[in-house]
Amino acid sequence: MKFGPKVVLTAIAVTAALGLAGCTGTSGAAPGGGETLTIGSTVDVQSFDPAQAELGHFLQYYQPVYDSLIRREPDGKLVPMLAKSWTYDASNTHLTLTLRQGVSFSDGTKVNATAVKTNLDRMRSENGPDANTVAQISDVTTEGDSRVVVTLKQPDPSLLTSLATEASFIASPKALRGDSIATVPVGSGPYELDKASTVAGSAYTFVKRKNYWDPSIQHYDKIVVKPITDNTAMLNALVSGQVNVAFLDPKYAAQAKKAGKVDHSNTSDWAGLLIYDRDGKIVPALKDPRVRQAINYALDRKALRDQVAKGFATVTDQVFSPATPAYDKTLEDAYPYDPAKAKSLMAEAGYAKGFTVAMPTIPGLVDPAQTAGISQYLGAIGITVDYQNIAAADFVPSILNGKYAMSTFSLYQGTPWQAANQMITPNADFNPLHATDPTVNDLLSKLQDGDQSEQDAAAKALNTYVTQQAWFAPFYRPQNIVYADSGISVQPQAQQSVPSIYNYAPQK
Repeated sequence: MKFGPKVVLTAIAVTAALGLAGCTGTSGAAPGGGETLTIGSTVDVQSFDPAQAELGHFLQYYQPVYDSLIRREPDGKLVPMLAKSWTYDASNTHLTLTLRQGVSFSDGTKVNATAVKTNLDRMRSENGPDANTVAQISDVTTEGDSRVVVTLKQPDPSLLTSLATEASFIASPKALRGDSIATVPVGSGPYELDKASTVAGSAYTFVKRKNYWDPSIQHYDKIVVKPITDNTAMLNALVSGQVNVAFLDPKYAAQAKKAGKVDHSNTSDWAGLLIYDRDGKIVPALKDPRVRQAINYALDRKALRDQVAKGFATVTDQVFSPATPAYDKTLEDAYPYDPAKAKSLMAEAGYAKGFTVAMPTIPGLVDPAQTAGISQYLGAIGITVDYQNIAAADFVPSILNGKYAMSTFSLYQGTPWQAANQMITPNADFNPLHATDPTVNDLLSKLQDGDQSEQDAAAKALNTYVTQQAWFAPFYRPQNIVYADSGISVQPQAQQSVPSIYNYAPQK
């Protein structure tokens, strides 16, 4: 069976479980934007090495210093960046990229085909968190200084999107030969890291590059990204003027609005229970689809939306985005809240007395209303949730290593192929126990290899099947709560948990 690359997480709205580091302090940001934009980030960058790049909130650290081959407009449209054009052959297995000429890295080295090949080869070989986004690449060759040919093992419908995000941040080959790229990024991007004004774990300062090839996306003289991983501290930083833009927990939205901050929220994810153990390797009961269906019927999604997301979410019973051909409106009432039906299904499956399932949680970060609600709803049908407190830095690794049968999570809703490779294919990151199914495998092949109409039909059929088989138990599609000073124009980025740094500008 052949499948495309895995797609690692893009946001963690429910569990917020990414690398954490506290921070406080002043930013020097001009109120309302001005020449300096200061962003409060929910995560701290672990490495500036582009081979270690990740999606979601991490993009705020990479985009200032690195150009990508392709750029995504706020509406998701793909436009040229370092690659001024690109074409596929008839088989969709040979991608030719023609590079922009006259672009230099901040160390003076020229951006050319060899530099692009060096970076793509490193992304494939360095085993970074999103290396599988380029897993279908079998070879990268150059044709002179301005052309790169990417050969694929088989078609990858998500490759161009990956080359517009984390898969093709291009660093200077000269810098890659040293050992400092993790802390001192050298790219061709619109900004450079100001080492003198940067304190790791507290504030990262990026200054505008002179003579950058595309000044239209340099809206500020300086961008400061401050990792603030405590929800209350993030609100305080926004209200006090330490940051101009903040990503907030829903329960703080009203306070931000009261302080005169402007809401720029969008929706890019789905949040809920990921049931990894569909083959019953850890918890045998979860192999029975009736048990998984019972879990879905047991959840009061509207109550979870109101109590956890504070209403900033849309209840859903499916994990594919409404913006894609996979979405089926008729599935939105697949699992109405029905504890009696849930109990009946548990009894039919032979688990009337229930069972216990361990799930990870992060003390002080995961909303207690969420853990209490899940415990209550599942407990009512005999499923005891054994919550295990773990460090935030260990949360994602513990899931990806297959330690847990299920967990709460929030995942990015990309194209159907991206979503499938994120959580459904046998080797998807969020299918850590490698559960598989012949029907799913057949639909995945059609989704990968078919023409557009065949892909659309396969996507909808796949959505229907995994919903009916209860591979997941979604709660809702949460809003990414983004508030900013009134003097800042913010364009939310389609299918992305944070706006790209190009999407911020002073109000005219």
